[in-house]
Amino acid sequence: MSVDGPAGSAPPEAPPVCPRHPDRVSYVRCQRCGRPACPECQRPAAVGIQCVDCVRDAARAMPATRTALGGRVREGKPVVTLTIIGLAVVSYVAQLVVPGFTQQWAFSPAAGEVEPVRFVSAAFLHSPGSLFHILFNMYALWLVGPYLEATLGRWRYAALYLLSAVGGSVGVLLLASPVVTQVDTSWYDGVVGASGAVFGLFGAILVVLRRLGRDARQILVFLGINAVIGFVLPNIAWQAHLGGLVTGVALGAAFAFAPRSRRLLVGVVATAGVAVVLVVLALVKYAGA
Repeated sequence: MSVDGPAGSAPPEAPPVCPRHPDRVSYVRCQRCGRPACPECQRPAAVGIQCVDCVRDAARAMPATRTALGGRVREGKPVVTLTIIGLAVVSYVAQLVVPGFTQQWAFSPAAGEVEPVRFVSAAFLHSPGSLFHILFNMYALWLVGPYLEATLGRWRYAALYLLSAVGGSVGVLLLASPVVTQVDTSWYDGVVGASGAVFGLFGAILVVLRRLGRDARQILVFLGINAVIGFVLPNIAWQAHLGGLVTGVALGAAFAFAPRSRRLLVGVVATAGVAVVLVVLALVKYAGA
């Protein structure tokens, strides 16, 4: 009788493999969960090596780092600002290549009464005959947008931009006359541009900088120069600038001065409250037209 080995001996144990990559043998184990981790799944830790799953779970469990005004600290690019710029650029291209696109989405008090979406859509359009129009607005947006997005957080920043856009259109509506004359045709004149929303951002950043004790003189100078330009140069909807600015200041103040323990509640209530006020102002104006 032949004997291959000691009677009752166990078969050799299989080498450890990475759970995420079963085809890879690894004798290095995670210090937290004890599972094998291949070189691709290893992450250096204070003591030893951790696997990517444990690192991810630990990151989720950690409280989010917040800015002085409650915005979540994030790495990477300003997603909301870039999205707004991307939508404006795509819309501008559509204005150039799609017949009637500008007229379909531009705001006028008469058109807004029938199609309320124009209160917002006009903020993503610009004058097809002036490349400077979109370049200036997008440059201004890039100057203040990323800072506000980081300081306030994404959802409050997006709400600020959109409501300031609506506020700009409401400003045009409130200061327009439904009585058409040879001099005044503002009830039917189309308005396009992100200026109202951008002025809302400048109004908000003015409040935020003051709240944080920082110098806001450059913002005041910018607003003063643009206020003069709006009354001197033709074809500039200063009414939209004013409406957006007032909206941005109001909402920015609510966000900036909210108590630390009630920032979410104040943010939601302020956003809803400003939206309701804008809707009521528009309805009252249309009712009296």
